[in-house]
Amino acid sequence: QVQPVESGGGLAQPGGSLRLSCTFSLRDFDYYAIGWFRQSPGKEREWVGCISSAPSSHYADSVKGRFTISRDDTTKTAYLQMNGLNVEDTAVYYCASYHHGGAYCPAVDMTRYENWGQGTQVTVSS
Repeated sequence: QVQPVESGGGLAQPGGSLRLSCTFSLRDFDYYAIGWFRQSPGKEREWVGCISSAPSSHYADSVKGRFTISRDDTTKTAYLQMNGLNVEDTAVYYCASYHHGGAYCPAVDMTRYENWGQGTQVTVSS
Protein backbone atom coordinates (compact mmCIF):
# COMPACT_ATOMS: atom_id res chain seq x y z
CA GLN A 1 0.00 0.00 0.00
CA VAL A 2 1.50 3.26 -1.24
CA GLN A 3 0.27 6.78 -0.72
CA PRO A 4 -2.05 7.82 -3.55
CA VAL A 5 -1.00 10.70 -5.75
CA GLU A 6 -3.27 13.72 -6.05
CA SER A 7 -3.35 16.30 -8.80
CA GLY A 8 -5.58 18.96 -10.30
CA GLY A 9 -5.61 21.58 -7.60
CA GLY A 10 -5.03 25.22 -8.30
CA LEU A 11 -6.72 28.58 -8.58
CA ALA A 12 -10.27 29.05 -9.77
CA GLN A 13 -12.65 31.97 -9.94
CA PRO A 14 -15.99 31.93 -8.15
CA GLY A 15 -18.38 29.91 -10.28
CA GLY A 16 -15.50 28.10 -11.93
CA SER A 17 -14.57 24.44 -12.04
CA LEU A 18 -11.71 22.18 -11.14
CA ARG A 19 -11.21 18.45 -11.41
CA LEU A 20 -9.08 16.65 -8.86
CA SER A 21 -7.56 13.27 -9.55
CA CYS A 22 -6.26 10.68 -7.13
CA THR A 23 -4.35 7.67 -8.42
CA PHE A 24 -3.94 4.67 -6.13
CA SER A 25 -1.55 1.72 -6.11
CA LEU A 26 -3.86 -0.70 -4.29
CA ARG A 27 -3.78 -4.35 -5.30
CA ASP A 28 -7.58 -4.57 -5.56
CA PHE A 29 -8.65 -1.00 -6.05
CA ASP A 30 -12.17 -1.97 -7.08
CA TYR A 31 -12.82 -3.41 -3.59
CA TYR A 32 -12.13 -0.10 -1.85
CA ALA A 33 -14.29 2.87 -1.08
CA ILE A 34 -12.77 6.27 -1.77
CA GLY A 35 -13.39 9.32 0.34
CA TRP A 36 -12.71 12.97 -0.31
CA PHE A 37 -12.02 15.37 2.53
CA ARG A 38 -10.95 18.97 2.86
CA GLN A 39 -9.51 21.28 5.45
CA SER A 40 -9.65 25.05 5.26
CA PRO A 41 -7.80 27.49 7.53
CA GLY A 42 -9.22 27.56 11.02
CA LYS A 43 -11.52 24.61 10.45
CA GLU A 44 -11.50 20.91 11.21
CA ARG A 45 -11.01 18.47 8.41
CA GLU A 46 -14.41 17.65 6.98
CA TRP A 47 -15.94 14.98 4.83
CA VAL A 48 -16.73 16.10 1.30
CA GLY A 49 -18.06 12.88 -0.18
CA CYS A 50 -17.29 9.29 -0.98
CA ILE A 51 -17.83 6.57 -3.52
CA SER A 52 -18.27 2.88 -2.78
CA SER A 53 -17.25 -0.10 -4.86
CA ALA A 54 -20.77 -0.41 -6.30
CA PRO A 55 -20.17 2.44 -7.26
CA SER A 56 -22.48 4.65 -5.30
CA SER A 57 -21.54 8.23 -4.48
CA HIS A 58 -22.55 10.39 -1.54
CA TYR A 59 -21.94 14.03 -0.71
CA ALA A 60 -21.90 16.50 2.11
CA ASP A 61 -24.76 18.99 2.03
CA SER A 62 -22.31 21.81 1.45
CA VAL A 63 -21.23 20.42 -1.92
CA LYS A 64 -24.22 18.38 -3.06
CA GLY A 65 -25.32 19.40 -6.53
CA ARG A 66 -21.98 21.03 -7.28
CA PHE A 67 -19.41 18.26 -6.81
CA THR A 68 -19.33 14.85 -8.46
CA ILE A 69 -17.22 11.88 -7.42
CA SER A 70 -16.36 9.14 -9.87
CA ARG A 71 -13.89 6.30 -10.19
CA ASP A 72 -12.11 4.40 -12.90
CA ASP A 73 -11.19 0.92 -11.69
CA THR A 74 -9.04 0.30 -14.75
CA THR A 75 -6.68 3.17 -14.03
CA LYS A 76 -7.26 3.00 -10.26
CA THR A 77 -8.14 6.66 -10.24
CA ALA A 78 -10.77 8.57 -8.32
CA TYR A 79 -12.01 11.97 -9.39
CA LEU A 80 -13.61 14.92 -7.73
CA GLN A 81 -15.28 17.20 -10.25
CA MET A 82 -15.98 20.56 -8.64
CA ASN A 83 -18.37 22.96 -10.34
CA GLY A 84 -19.87 26.20 -9.17
CA LEU A 85 -16.95 26.86 -6.87
CA ASN A 86 -17.22 29.52 -4.22
CA VAL A 87 -14.71 31.04 -1.84
CA GLU A 88 -15.85 28.73 0.95
CA ASP A 89 -14.51 25.80 -1.08
CA THR A 90 -10.97 27.06 -0.59
CA ALA A 91 -9.15 24.28 1.24
CA VAL A 92 -6.59 21.55 1.01
CA TYR A 93 -8.32 18.53 -0.46
CA TYR A 94 -7.43 14.95 0.40
CA CYS A 95 -8.40 11.61 -1.04
CA ALA A 96 -8.26 8.39 0.94
CA SER A 97 -9.18 4.71 0.64
CA TYR A 98 -11.11 2.36 2.91
CA HIS A 99 -10.80 -1.39 2.49
CA HIS A 100 -14.50 -2.25 2.89
CA GLY A 101 -15.69 -0.87 -0.41
CA GLY A 102 -19.18 -2.28 0.05
CA ALA A 103 -19.80 -0.32 3.21
CA TYR A 104 -22.12 2.65 3.35
CA CYS A 105 -19.25 5.06 3.10
CA PRO A 106 -20.90 8.14 4.63
CA ALA A 107 -20.95 6.17 7.90
CA VAL A 108 -17.23 5.44 7.78
CA ASP A 109 -15.36 7.79 10.06
CA MET A 110 -12.38 9.47 8.48
CA THR A 111 -10.08 7.87 11.05
CA ARG A 112 -10.82 4.49 9.49
CA TYR A 113 -9.47 5.41 6.07
CA GLU A 114 -6.07 3.87 5.48
CA ASN A 115 -4.23 5.39 2.54
CA TRP A 116 -4.24 9.17 2.30
CA GLY A 117 -3.09 11.40 -0.50
CA GLN A 118 -0.64 14.20 0.06
CA GLY A 119 -3.31 16.85 -0.32
CA THR A 120 -3.78 19.44 -3.02
CA GLN A 121 -4.57 23.12 -2.56
CA VAL A 122 -7.74 24.52 -4.07
CA THR A 123 -8.06 28.28 -3.96
CA VAL A 124 -11.19 30.08 -5.13
CA SER A 125 -10.72 33.80 -5.55
CA SER A 126 -11.60 36.59 -7.94
